[in-house]
Amino acid sequence: MIRFRFVDEHRNAHKVKRMCDVLGWDRSGYYTWHQYKEARQEKAEEEEGLAHRIREIHTDSRGAYGALRITRKLRDQGHVVNRKRVARIMREREIVGITRRMPRSLTRQDRAARPAPDLILRDFTAPMPGLKFVGDITCLPTVEGWLYLATVIDLCTREVVGWSMAGHMRTELVADAIRMAHEGGHTSGQRDLSLGSRVAIHLKPIPCPAGRVGHPAEHRTYRFVLRQRRRGELLRRPESRDRYDRLVTRAQARQDVFRWIAEHYNRGRIHSTIGYITPYQERLRRHQRLDLAA
Repeated sequence: MIRFRFVDEHRNAHKVKRMCDVLGWDRSGYYTWHQYKEARQEKAEEEEGLAHRIREIHTDSRGAYGALRITRKLRDQGHVVNRKRVARIMREREIVGITRRMPRSLTRQDRAARPAPDLILRDFTAPMPGLKFVGDITCLPTVEGWLYLATVIDLCTREVVGWSMAGHMRTELVADAIRMAHEGGHTSGQRDLSLGSRVAIHLKPIPCPAGRVGHPAEHRTYRFVLRQRRRGELLRRPESRDRYDRLVTRAQARQDVFRWIAEHYNRGRIHSTIGYITPYQERLRRHQRLDLAA
């Protein structure tokens, strides 16, 4: 098509027939190409506009969304588009989402330890909010040392309903996250809570089942959500894809975590497990169902 473009650019200075004869090109092929020139331009402009919207959605997701989630967001906005087209546009423009890496365990199973009973029987779904929760602790690097983050997620809505941060991993770190969920009205009575280890909690009695020590497979999706900071979704954007920014203080990290959980994860990030809507939308939907049932 480059040769036809050359002829088109010089047709005002030279006749098309003469250029094609001298260069040995097919004149009928040029006229066929020229006939659909406007349609190709409209299609190119449409695709460029779609690429611009894709880039906006990708940026709003802090670089996390891949082709599937971006396609879902585009459809929600009224665009008729399929995933393969979105994937091609992203590939051509080097727009890359965060991909899940192979898990690397840093813990070792204590075969002598007696595990707590698994009260949720590895069923990580719930028919209504406030029924079952999962929790985990992760660490964030800062120039002042590690900042530890404990979170509690509702298995029904996938919403982070409680979290706490501290420079230590003592019992009160987890207790504060659970207390936040409880005081926020997300729990009532006695609930199931799955944590990576037993903790002593001075709240209402809460059963704390756990998987095998050093075996976090049941929390893989949950842990992945928290650790997307590796490429800058949680903390500030890194200079490279394999290292996240350490040049933050604990106070800055706290602010970033709060914004990421409250504004992005709970209210802005669509979740595949709940039908590609946000946890906040799922909670409202569930409560509306309960209100209608009542």
